[in-house]
Amino acid sequence: MELRKYQEEARVAVQEEWANGRRKTLLVLPTGCGKTIVFSKIIEDRVKMGERVLVLAHRSELLEQASDKLKTATGLGTALEKAENTSIGSWYRVVVGSVQTLQREKRLNRFPKDYFDTIIIDEAHHALSTGYQNVLDYFDQAQVLGVTATPDRGDKQNLGKVFDSLAYEYSLIDAIKSGYLSKISAITIPLTLDLSSVSQQAGDFKASEVGSALDPYLDQIADEMVKQCSDRKTVVFLPLVKTSQKFCEILNAKGFKAAEVNGTSEDRAEILDDFDKGKYNVLCNSMLLTEGWDCPTVDCVVVLRPTKVRALYSQMVGRGTRLAPDKEDVLLLDFLWHTERHELCRPAHLITDSPEIAKKMIENMADDADQQFELLEAEEVAAKDVVAEREEALAKQLAEMRKRKRALVDPLQFEMSINAEDLADYVPSFGWEMSPASDKQLKALEKFGIFTDDIGNAGKAGKLLDRLQKRQIEGLTTPKQIRLLERYGFHSVGMWKFDEASSMINRISANGWRVPRGISPKEYQPG
Repeated sequence: MELRKYQEEARVAVQEEWANGRRKTLLVLPTGCGKTIVFSKIIEDRVKMGERVLVLAHRSELLEQASDKLKTATGLGTALEKAENTSIGSWYRVVVGSVQTLQREKRLNRFPKDYFDTIIIDEAHHALSTGYQNVLDYFDQAQVLGVTATPDRGDKQNLGKVFDSLAYEYSLIDAIKSGYLSKISAITIPLTLDLSSVSQQAGDFKASEVGSALDPYLDQIADEMVKQCSDRKTVVFLPLVKTSQKFCEILNAKGFKAAEVNGTSEDRAEILDDFDKGKYNVLCNSMLLTEGWDCPTVDCVVVLRPTKVRALYSQMVGRGTRLAPDKEDVLLLDFLWHTERHELCRPAHLITDSPEIAKKMIENMADDADQQFELLEAEEVAAKDVVAEREEALAKQLAEMRKRKRALVDPLQFEMSINAEDLADYVPSFGWEMSPASDKQLKALEKFGIFTDDIGNAGKAGKLLDRLQKRQIEGLTTPKQIRLLERYGFHSVGMWKFDEASSMINRISANGWRVPRGISPKEYQPG
């Protein structure tokens, strides 16, 4: 099986992290981008090296999916470590194991501590739990790969307690732009759902209280669905089984062909198959279908289980992002949740890590409620708004920086000049990123012309060096060129080519360090 370009890059990056001594590393791929295929090929590489590999997950569907994809992609068979099934004595070098089974001390003690060379954790955001930690602590010499959908900054900082590094991350934006996932559109429904009285449990809203708070609004929500998605194939996520069942009845009364599935549904497989074939056009569930279920023809997602956890929100929306014939986009119905103090995941948080841009997107979409927004376009508009506001706020500060007579360029000026919000907003997540920048990093940055007193940590230094090296390869302007030309009033110099900047600097120099006659710096565009 031939991997896509980003999948091959991920495969190589993980192996490099292990080779460089970072034994526990993360791979972040959006739902629908083939994370199981990627780790299957990584497993194949390790087995060829003579290693034993354990794939660890918390749900049967994930274990079955991993086993099937391994067989399809690599031809490798697997042994099962779950309940009464044991891999002891099996000649297979890959084991798929249930964490609920393996976490028990009696079960672990059946294995030598060095039995597994590599451990793969599917849905790695669960790796912080005691069960996973018991297994990792026992096989403490194994190298570990955690695979998860897009986590937010807080998730990464928490996962940084378990993992040493982030080997590779492929963004949802890149996947959509490259045509590997469906475009995402969203409509903000002007229906305010009051969650101000709902308490928290384990860092998220308490499901039982969300169900009670949601109950009075179910009829109105169903009416909105009649208006917005009666012609779409929709999956609805709800907080409780009883709420899911009640909402299914309401939808059927309003003309939908709705079905409901939960953990005790004896005919679950049949209902899922019928939904896939089109017998139903709405599927209600209480968080059952967040992992291990794929139906590419889903083109509408309604999240009625509000959450603060971006990984969970991404999984719910991810049920609709896969491609299918004649599918133009996936539509999210976004309701105006009212909370006190607590930040909720909204469609904007799928597209941007910047709190400022997300806030501006949410404001823009709320101002035009009932209008459908394509999220990439909405992000672009919001980003421009934020950049304009940020530039205005920083104008005085940057003006002072540009007047400084030192030979090196302030990193903030450089980041703003090249529109690098990811650098300006950077916060370290992993232990090595938080450590001070190394002498080697600082010398390399100074060689590029960057003033290093304000570089706070190794992670920021590394990201800045990566960006500078890529710009050098692409033949773009250097920090010193940017500062000099901006001093003369030229705009968007960060996007110029190196040769174009050199040519203009030579002309200014030849003119006695004055802008040549006939050139207006504010309006000038090279070429």
